[in-house]
Amino acid sequence: MKQLLALIAVGAFALPAAVAAPDGAALYTEKTCVACHGPKGNKPLLPNYPKVAGQNAAYAEQQMKDIKSGVRTNGQSAAMAGVMHLVSDEEIKTLSVWLEKLK
Repeated sequence: MKQLLALIAVGAFALPAAVAAPDGAALYTEKTCVACHGPKGNKPLLPNYPKVAGQNAAYAEQQMKDIKSGVRTNGQSAAMAGVMHLVSDEEIKTLSVWLEKLK
């Protein structure tokens, strides 16, 4: 019985720690979204770049995935295509949900 308890105790320390869910605000900065869309998503670098603050999450998510996959190549998508390969689908989802909450 002591050996079983010792194995359980050692196993608990050997398990990987739970990874915290990514934070949308941190990802927005880390993935350089802030450079073109502004600190709060409402003041883009250039007038023809979209304001992303308050954008519908499902729409934003699909647009980012389409740019990442190459399905969308119109408008300013070329500017984002170079960055989107650095963003996972999970991060895209997190960013989309976070952007929708911005005013």
